[in-house]
Amino acid sequence: MSIRDWPEGERPREKLLTRGSTALSDAELLAVLLGSGSRGKDALVLGRELLSTAGSLGALLGRPDQQIRAGGLGPAKRARIAAALELARRSLAEQLQEKPSLGNPRDSGDFLRARLRHLPYEVFGCLYLDNRHRVLAFEELFRGTVDGASVHPREVVRACLQHNACAVIFAHNHPSGVAEPSAADRAITHELRDALQLVGVRVLDHLVIGSGEPVSMAARGLL
Repeated sequence: MSIRDWPEGERPREKLLTRGSTALSDAELLAVLLGSGSRGKDALVLGRELLSTAGSLGALLGRPDQQIRAGGLGPAKRARIAAALELARRSLAEQLQEKPSLGNPRDSGDFLRARLRHLPYEVFGCLYLDNRHRVLAFEELFRGTVDGASVHPREVVRACLQHNACAVIFAHNHPSGVAEPSAADRAITHELRDALQLVGVRVLDHLVIGSGEPVSMAARGLL
């Protein structure tokens, strides 16, 4: 039976319009996003298959541009998922830009988690701030493998100067999902802090992004 043959109140799109997006399951939201199914599968079945194949919604959204082995997910549908994720990220970035200043790790945590949490490889990024701790820009500086990313202090210093930053918040993800700062994380943070002190840029925090809440190294007293 096609979704068109379902009672109107049970169709994902109509259900969203009448009851709101929070009333829909992950698979139903994917069905609305996909717009249509494939031969022999309606959009809801396809959404369920995508979730099952990826293992989780986060894993699916973290790699929408890759070929996920579920029949019917062609380039157009993968592009829709990627576009939806990017819109969500840009919305969080706008909210971050509108803040008068960043006062605590929670202010930037949601944005950085959305940018880095679901990536299958390690990324080190910088959130550049002015002298009032207002956001200037965010930039991914280094990419690595699951085993780690090589972070070069000279490049970080150069990037801060290019953005005319007075302060910076570092962030990197742990693809394993465990956000506990490692000895290497602490060492590179101290090395970067010392290098940036020479050019008058303050390191406010280093957030480690895993599967749960970001871990603030500043809050842990590790800076």
